[in-house]
Amino acid sequence: MPENIICSGCDDCYPSDKIKEAVCINASRIYDSCSDKDCLEDMPVLLTKPGQCMIDKAANVRLSDVNVCNVSIGLQPVPFHKGFYAVDMTFYFDVCLDVFMAPNAMPMPVKGLAVFSKRAVLFGSDGSVKVFSSDGTPEMPDSVNAPARTCPKAIVQIAEPIPLSARLVDRKTPPPMPPFRIPESIVRRYGDEFSSAEAEKQVLVSIGIFTIVQLERNVQMLIPAYDFCIPHKECVSSSEDPCELFSSIDFPTSEFFPSNMPSDHKRHKCDSSNA
Repeated sequence: MPENIICSGCDDCYPSDKIKEAVCINASRIYDSCSDKDCLEDMPVLLTKPGQCMIDKAANVRLSDVNVCNVSIGLQPVPFHKGFYAVDMTFYFDVCLDVFMAPNAMPMPVKGLAVFSKRAVLFGSDGSVKVFSSDGTPEMPDSVNAPARTCPKAIVQIAEPIPLSARLVDRKTPPPMPPFRIPESIVRRYGDEFSSAEAEKQVLVSIGIFTIVQLERNVQMLIPAYDFCIPHKECVSSSEDPCELFSSIDFPTSEFFPSNMPSDHKRHKCDSSNA
């Protein structure tokens, strides 16, 4: 009968009968999570005054790139559903546009901001304790950190957004400013306030995103311990000839030849609704 083998976090694997003791550790346990695929269609782009002036004179626009500036996360318990929490997420996208002032002219780059909000409801268990820690500083050796909230911690992961399209539309009425406050750190990225009170045209962009949302809590877990994890590998400084090192790298064939279309992927959808 084969020996029962359990792998630890070190380089070696140990048989289960070599367990020395059971130890209690503090770790983050994921209580619930979900993934989602969103096509954000026709989101208005917020622009500064110089950028809006270029858009008003533009003949056409093209979406060249999009990145995630920041994600604001809010967490609140769901009434009458003990242990469930609503995760409110606001995504801030840095949008890079190619603006064409004439049909055959060279494009001019203009940056703007697109904002999208959504909500997901997940199970995060419940707790009624306050957690204090003794991580003091040399200046205040007797101080303790502020008590942690009893709510779980929400984690949002997002892949690189996919720029889909951009279109230029005439604006018939002055648009209201967005019903949310844009963080000051994001405003500073663009060097000026966003303004669209006197805008004649508006840019609408479509973006595809993939996200994973999870709720986790710090819990005490009992795990088997084998021994202290002592590294067996020596730290070796690299002093090889750079061309010799380069010659040992395989030719990246896959970078020059695109792969085939992957098979269908089944994804677990978020139980979510737009905020």
